[in-house]
Amino acid sequence: MARLAQLKLSMTFAMLLVAIIFSTFLGIIMALFRLSLIYAVFGTIIFIMIQYLIGPEIVRWSTGLRYLRQGENPWLEATVKDLAQKSGIPPPHLAIVPDPTPNAFVFGRSAGGATLAVHEGLLKDLDQAEIRGVIAHELGHVKHRDFMVMTALSALPLLAYLIARGTFEAARFGGVRARKKEGGGVGAALLAAALISYVVYIVSLLCVMKLSRLREHYADAYSAYVTESPHELESALTKITYGLSLAPTPTHGARALFIGDPALAKQECQGIIQRKTEYDLDKDGVLDERELEIAMEREAKSTWTKINTSFATHPPTYKRILLLREIENEMASGKFSSSRIYAKI
Repeated sequence: MARLAQLKLSMTFAMLLVAIIFSTFLGIIMALFRLSLIYAVFGTIIFIMIQYLIGPEIVRWSTGLRYLRQGENPWLEATVKDLAQKSGIPPPHLAIVPDPTPNAFVFGRSAGGATLAVHEGLLKDLDQAEIRGVIAHELGHVKHRDFMVMTALSALPLLAYLIARGTFEAARFGGVRARKKEGGGVGAALLAAALISYVVYIVSLLCVMKLSRLREHYADAYSAYVTESPHELESALTKITYGLSLAPTPTHGARALFIGDPALAKQECQGIIQRKTEYDLDKDGVLDERELEIAMEREAKSTWTKINTSFATHPPTYKRILLLREIENEMASGKFSSSRIYAKI
């Protein structure tokens, strides 16, 4: 498929970049404390393996999902099976999350053992066509192996953060004692390690978040292709973002897995509401479809939006919708083909 190689290249590049940054970071930290780098590398590998192994269990526990019994939701089961066959992947296990917000996600240790979890709110608030678009998006993540890569890659910023917090606390509470005994050498080394760790945490997190946003665009484009109807996902994303913006529940720790990020949804809706009078061209107090389209285009080009979403796990919803509309227009023109699935990204 055209440009799918670019996603694989981007993933590989991000992994190499984060690995290089982290390797340099470990070398500096070990040099500060005059320790062998071998122990640090071994410890990092063990940390990544642990996160990879226990990550799915943490997701299951934290979301409170339950797996569907065969025949419990025939339409959902048939839809997932049909789209999985079209995608050329094994149908994932199906689960329901007892959450009233409209959301969905996939997770697992392999594509063959992946789980597709759907929130009760998604089944309630969206129609079947929109749910189909969401399912196709999530199957795109399975086909692209996104959740496997992101689980492993996200372990490195987390480890850098833990080292930063640990060394900072050690410098804070043990620095005075160390200065008395060793002239401040250990305390200074701990503080330096903490500062370096925080910098590495921020830089590596930016790399991981950029890749996370890119994979959402690829999954959106894949949904448009496999359903042959980009409008299904366009409409679904609108409802999901609006529904999440109203959710009173705190942001979930696994929000990077979701099709929609609750924190970003609140931010997006508040931004447009605050500038409602600017986008309400006919001054009737309501933003119609054309006015919303103009608002989305302007928000997508905003410098503040670009800066503000640097740490976001997902692209702004209006950017995702604009991409889907470009694909929809190309489909309507008759020029769209399987070789151009990702051409608009």
